[in-house]
Amino acid sequence: MPDARRRIPRTDALLRDPRLLDATGRLGPERVKSAVRRAQQQAREGAVPPDAVADAAVALLPRTASGLRPVINATGVLLHTNLGRAPLSAAARQAVQDAAGPTDVELDLTTGVRARRGRTALAALRARVPSAEAVHVVNNGAAALVLAATALAAGKEIVVSRGEMVEIGDGFRLPDLLVSTGARLREVGTTNRTTVQDYAGAIGPETGFVLKVHPSNFRITGFTRAADVGELAPLGVPVVADIGSGLPAPHPRLPDEPDARSQLEAGASLVTASGDKLLGGPQCGLVLGREDLVRAMSRHPLARALRVDKLTLAALEATLTGPKTPTEQALDADPE
Repeated sequence: MPDARRRIPRTDALLRDPRLLDATGRLGPERVKSAVRRAQQQAREGAVPPDAVADAAVALLPRTASGLRPVINATGVLLHTNLGRAPLSAAARQAVQDAAGPTDVELDLTTGVRARRGRTALAALRARVPSAEAVHVVNNGAAALVLAATALAAGKEIVVSRGEMVEIGDGFRLPDLLVSTGARLREVGTTNRTTVQDYAGAIGPETGFVLKVHPSNFRITGFTRAADVGELAPLGVPVVADIGSGLPAPHPRLPDEPDARSQLEAGASLVTASGDKLLGGPQCGLVLGREDLVRAMSRHPLARALRVDKLTLAALEATLTGPKTPTEQALDADPE
């Protein structure tokens, strides 16, 4: 009987298979050649018939060049952290594709001179939340808070309620983040009750700002008290409201969720939030508020390390100016 291994196709012949030619364009030649060699080895070991080597090589290849796999979010949780939070709209995906090549991210095409990075995305964010005098964008929500603490309170005190010293996913603790900036924490009140008088008694010459945190991932019920932004605003120091979710304005389905517009109108000096939650955009951190405070943050040296790339800027602008995002559509959908 002739040795079946002699009938195993040669590598160059296999690489001419239309499916493998297409995969080479998508995944690169080395990954395709590696799959072909593995399929040939399977044929030598008798696990694959010689005439099915090309099929085996195709089966060994991933669908995309990235290790991330597309999934269907059927959890019932609209913004699932482990599944990438907010899915981008079609407009945002197209914007990312358009921005993938050379683009005028820092160039004024009319004058030919350098222009402000992300100017159109920042203008779109400013238009979406008119209550903000100025805006800035960094690479995530935690970065927005880090930049605020570094630029406005390094070497000073941040006054914060003990009931808002939260830990969120993956062991991330808000107090550790703030202390890492060189700021000192001045904790006031108790876990379940903090009044405006508690804040007022702690404010002094060393105060950088008062921090109000929305504890979005837990609830304390019963004998509780918390001071809101409207009560804290008259205390004479900046009030930074970390709303977390990135909701730009009130939403009828989320009556208890703080939003940027309402917090600023209530007297917050700054609002920080995430862009990939209820805003429905890419991962980024949003800073909205007083022009002098936003300017101090955007001009701080740390701002360069925390800035977003052109793809994020493109997706953010398309999210802000485009049609309803998948997150908005899901919130408004009839349960039936």
